[in-house]
Amino acid sequence: MRPRLPAPLRPGAVVGVTSPSAGVPAELRARLDVAVESVRSRGYDVVVGQCMGGARHVSAPAADRAAELQRMLLDPSIAAVVPPWGGETAVDLLPLLDWGALTAAEPTWMVGFSDIATLITPLTLRAGWATIHGQNLMDTPYAVPDGLVSWLDLVALPRGATVRQTSPGRYRGGFVDWAEHPEDDTYVLDHAGGWTRLDGGGDVDVTGRLVGGCVETLASLAGTTYLDTGPLADLGDGLVVYVEAAEHDAFTICRYLHGMRLAGFFDGAAAVLVGRTSAPDGATLTQHEAVMDALDVLGVPVVADVECGHVAPHLPLVNGVLARVEHSATTSAITQTLS
Repeated sequence: MRPRLPAPLRPGAVVGVTSPSAGVPAELRARLDVAVESVRSRGYDVVVGQCMGGARHVSAPAADRAAELQRMLLDPSIAAVVPPWGGETAVDLLPLLDWGALTAAEPTWMVGFSDIATLITPLTLRAGWATIHGQNLMDTPYAVPDGLVSWLDLVALPRGATVRQTSPGRYRGGFVDWAEHPEDDTYVLDHAGGWTRLDGGGDVDVTGRLVGGCVETLASLAGTTYLDTGPLADLGDGLVVYVEAAEHDAFTICRYLHGMRLAGFFDGAAAVLVGRTSAPDGATLTQHEAVMDALDVLGVPVVADVECGHVAPHLPLVNGVLARVEHSATTSAITQTLS
């Protein structure tokens, strides 16, 4: 099944905000307001749902979160759904969603990363919707560095458009306390660092359909119908698989990646991209070594420190579309074709 792209957003389009995983605590509501206003400033209306509570690790009971998310995704008046951020247990929504209805419906843009990958990656692989692994809503106020685009740019592009992004060669160390600085909109990219090829030397120039997400959340779906990359690989274009570690140590990430490989998640990969991470190394195993321990057997280019992880800035990727990956001594770029 060739992934279907949602319609481009036009001025006046409605963006839905709901928290299918973690909600927003009271001390961060000011940041939520800033984030919502950043979307409205682009000419869109914003509707905030009821499942937003931040007192626990989830915003509401699973049935309520699933119902609100599905209502927004199937509502033809809502053009995009953007959660505030990820969380821990979005996996509990998967059996509660009506996958038949989602597959039959016209697709809606859904955007996010971290635990939101637990939802957007199955939406691509099982329902056939193109989805965006990119900034969450709370990250949206940040001005993107030269070479990158915002999810707000992607959702407005016409079908068939091509967008090329290049590594800025710098990244942010640490985080900003949004409780104290809810208005923060400028990345301080205080560390130098570009992409790193892990499997050897030489230039990389490969093409395939994008699919991937957060290792810690997707590993629990390996071997299930929610993470079956077979239908996407069967299109014959090859896959560009991207993965990123949020916080677990190198030994845990190594085990997760082995399991995902054994379950077939990387079958058909023409290359693997690995997001830059601040997750800890092990005493005798680095995060880079963990990746190669699990994936070297694939025999494909493996490029790490890509801007598709929890370390800012963020390079948004559209699950399901064709992408060309170029990496050399002078170029680190991803070109996506929205078709």
